[in-house]
Amino acid sequence: MESEIQYKKQSQLDCPVDFIKVDENRVRVVAFFVLLFVLFYLVNGNPLSVVLLLTDFLLRAFNFNAYSPLSFISGAVVKQAGLKAKPVDRASKRFASFAGVFFLIAILITMLLQYPLASKMLAVVMIVFASLESFAGFCAGCYVYTFINRVKFGFQKNK
Repeated sequence: MESEIQYKKQSQLDCPVDFIKVDENRVRVVAFFVLLFVLFYLVNGNPLSVVLLLTDFLLRAFNFNAYSPLSFISGAVVKQAGLKAKPVDRASKRFASFAGVFFLIAILITMLLQYPLASKMLAVVMIVFASLESFAGFCAGCYVYTFINRVKFGFQKNK
């Protein structure tokens, strides 16, 4: 019964798929480092951590994972921990990276425009999503992707 409910929940999602696999353990460790960088920003307000994260997110979003410092370090952590690879499709993680780019740019803009509360609120949202991915293995990318597609196609049907 539980597996049937889980199947129904999954079948209602439209996840992006590119048939290229990445290691979920590595992704979760990257999310943990993202969490640490954003917490560092929240504690001291230093924009350098946001700029470094933005650079890393851009590298991963545009498939330059080999040059991503967080991906490299996370791979070493996973290897040292002796964790077995858990392949998952890369597309939803890449979509989440683009969402991260959006949030990090928004954080930088609100910081530059002297809206510290808005900047910190966006950072808290990033902490929530990074925590969900890191500690629970929950990627919100499929949910956001499904929502965008339903809104997009819903508007097209109404025309």
